[in-house]
Amino acid sequence: MDYKKGRYSSLIKPIFGFIDLVIINMAVFYFEINLKNVYVFCLYISVSWIIIAVKNHFYEVQRHTRLIQIAPLLFRQIVFFTIALYAFIGFFKQPSVSRLSLGNYLLLVFILICVFKFLTIFLLKKYRTVLRGNIRKVIVIGNNDKARQLIKTFNKRLDFGYKFEAEFSLKDKEFSLENCFDYVIENNIDEIYFSVAELSNKQINKLIDFADNNLRELKFIPDNKDIYSKKLKYEYYDYIPILSLRAIPLQESVNKFVKRLFDILFSLFIIVFILSWLTPILAIFIKLESKGPVFFKQSRNGFNYQEFDCYKFRSMTPNKNAHLLQATKGDLRITKIGALIRKTSIDELPQFFNVLFGDMSVVGPRPHMVSHTNMYAQRIDKFMVRHFVKPGITGLAQVSGFRGEVETDKDIINRVKYDIFYIENWSLLLDVKIAVQTLTNAIKGEEKAY
Repeated sequence: MDYKKGRYSSLIKPIFGFIDLVIINMAVFYFEINLKNVYVFCLYISVSWIIIAVKNHFYEVQRHTRLIQIAPLLFRQIVFFTIALYAFIGFFKQPSVSRLSLGNYLLLVFILICVFKFLTIFLLKKYRTVLRGNIRKVIVIGNNDKARQLIKTFNKRLDFGYKFEAEFSLKDKEFSLENCFDYVIENNIDEIYFSVAELSNKQINKLIDFADNNLRELKFIPDNKDIYSKKLKYEYYDYIPILSLRAIPLQESVNKFVKRLFDILFSLFIIVFILSWLTPILAIFIKLESKGPVFFKQSRNGFNYQEFDCYKFRSMTPNKNAHLLQATKGDLRITKIGALIRKTSIDELPQFFNVLFGDMSVVGPRPHMVSHTNMYAQRIDKFMVRHFVKPGITGLAQVSGFRGEVETDKDIINRVKYDIFYIENWSLLLDVKIAVQTLTNAIKGEEKAY
């Protein structure tokens, strides 16, 4: 379980978005538009551009997206941006704005955005083709026409950035999924492609479980076989149809940026307005009751299974089993002040520093102690899926009644189900709803908050 997923740069799309914003703002100063307040106008067009881009999926151009598919994106983006731009005149009551200058501005923006869009795509393709950067290692399971076409595409279209490593044929007498799994682990394969037609339902389920539990992306070449009721993502690699088994919204750069911005603003608010005065007060009470540090640090597994130091206010007397045993009801290790801050979840507040540093999110699957994570990874099916996103201070499972001590396997199984639902259905509104519900539960008090 020491696999670290080799992702392509998550900064590429945000950087493209930033440059587009620079273009649409700098172009304003080349024309006499007769604006009352140019800075209000720049703020307006920047917000409008971002909202339209998100709705239009303007920056969701994948490595295998064809150029012909980009033209409609550009057209829709400019059309809706034009509507928003001329709406500014009526909305802010600025009849003196020059319509002709505004039209010239739009024409320049359209030309610059188009040139930049196609130029960056061209440069990225050259980067993958010539320098072999931004590469994803893949294998294919299957030996039929579509599988061979896909392999041919991987080897021919170097600009896609896929490095084909091996083909596993079920017609080979020595074939076994176990050998395939060993190869994936030993060679750090990023993505697994398989032909549905050649695998039995049992083998497909086994392959799905392996991919989930080892943080590999699993994609399959569809045919007329029954497809499971999953949230599938349909894509084309050249002319080969591909289905992605699990669509994760937070793998999209725009969603990732929105969530990170929410995390930073929320954590800064808590740190500045609550922890700044609460920490010294709690430090005095913690120190008076027992010797030891004010903060408790514990290694936990986060995004891509990487370990990080998770911080809390110390609520127990210092003990050797703190990193091995969960707190239980009536635990003698818990101090008096510790019982109070645990009951109200105040002991978790230092984790907002983890959020600010980027190890955690405000909302996400709760991280477990390393020893427990290793145990659950072996015992609980799909437990590792939780590590496709950053862990959270609170989560959907916690506000749904599955927080605190894991008394039976049923507790952790249900927690995993809620976490997977959250991962596959993330939205900023869902994060806000969970954060509000967490605050409400903390005020009311919870049965398993001990």
